[in-house]
Amino acid sequence: MIDTAAFLEDLDTLRRIGEYKTGVHRPTFSPRDMESRHWLAGRMAEIGLEPTIDGIGNVFGRHTGPGPHLLAGSHIESQNHAGWLDGALGVISALALARAGLPVDVCAYADEEWHFGKGFLGSRSLIGQLSEEEMDEATGTFTGQPLREALEQAGLAGRPRLVIDPARYKGAFEMHIEQGTQLEHAGLRLGVVTGIVGIRNFLIEVEGKQDHTGGTTMAERRDALVGAMRILHAIDTEFPKVCGERSVWTAGRLALDPNAPHIIPGRAEISFSFRDIDNAVMDRMAAALARIVWEHNRRDRCPATLTATSRSEPALCDPAMQAALTSAAETLAPGAWQAMPSGAIHDSQHLARVMPAAMLFVPSIGGISHHWTEDTKREDLDLGMRVLWDGARRFLEG
Repeated sequence: MIDTAAFLEDLDTLRRIGEYKTGVHRPTFSPRDMESRHWLAGRMAEIGLEPTIDGIGNVFGRHTGPGPHLLAGSHIESQNHAGWLDGALGVISALALARAGLPVDVCAYADEEWHFGKGFLGSRSLIGQLSEEEMDEATGTFTGQPLREALEQAGLAGRPRLVIDPARYKGAFEMHIEQGTQLEHAGLRLGVVTGIVGIRNFLIEVEGKQDHTGGTTMAERRDALVGAMRILHAIDTEFPKVCGERSVWTAGRLALDPNAPHIIPGRAEISFSFRDIDNAVMDRMAAALARIVWEHNRRDRCPATLTATSRSEPALCDPAMQAALTSAAETLAPGAWQAMPSGAIHDSQHLARVMPAAMLFVPSIGGISHHWTEDTKREDLDLGMRVLWDGARRFLEG
């Protein structure tokens, strides 16, 4: 049977590495992040897995017995000053599956949180979709540090990168907090994930004219910030006409040059993204964004350029794996679960390109995530662990 007490104890132990208020601060390849990876490798060895920390930071625990095998895991680095369960829950629950005797390879995938380059370095590397050239070019999102330099400082330079054989696995499981309020608002305790949204990222650059805030008349001004605000207002006006029911969009970063109280901004950069489970919906949103920028340039004195910077494709979860989790949820928590899409993106999105994959959600208190107040009731963590174990067992036997 699954040992939920040991599962919760491991979660609490990991929480203390990089502790920040009630959350954690473990940026990718930082000293606290590397401490957590070495701790995890030790826990893998204690339960009989063969641990490896590879050249991109993946912590991989290989099951040494016969299959069919499952792959399970998530990530253990955190966003800056963020929550203790985001990612860590999926890794420690995978460890618990292996401790319970299931034929599971456990992995903590490196940099799901996009601290370097295009993110998802670990899961993409594991399936052979991270090139040496991309690693050469990647830099820190917050620090600008070259990835190669960070790997050197973390003691990972020169290590080989693991690449898995998808034929080894019947499927990949990942348990995660919801990072939203659907379950809590519905009074439910579990979500069986139907699919993971895609995301498209853009850079919008607005060119104005830097000048003095006192001496420049309003008629003369070319204020890049005002131009950026007009574009964002147009997006919030036009996107509801083309989006889907669960579409979301975000201007996550606005950078001004110069960013000073008494200088008219001469340049503004907007990091913009949107998400949906349906590529056709995202195609409509991309077309609408292009029209908005075109119309802005026709009317405004501060011209803008739009550049697509990256994208992740939506991924549907495997029907047989969903059915196994659904049966387990209905057995252990009848009427307290629902099928639902994931509004956040996860490593399973990439694993689903090469093997069947599925996810299980537990509620987030207040829907909070990417913040140190993130939390989930311990009874919900316990229930989620038992349902994941029962669902994985059913899928292996099916």
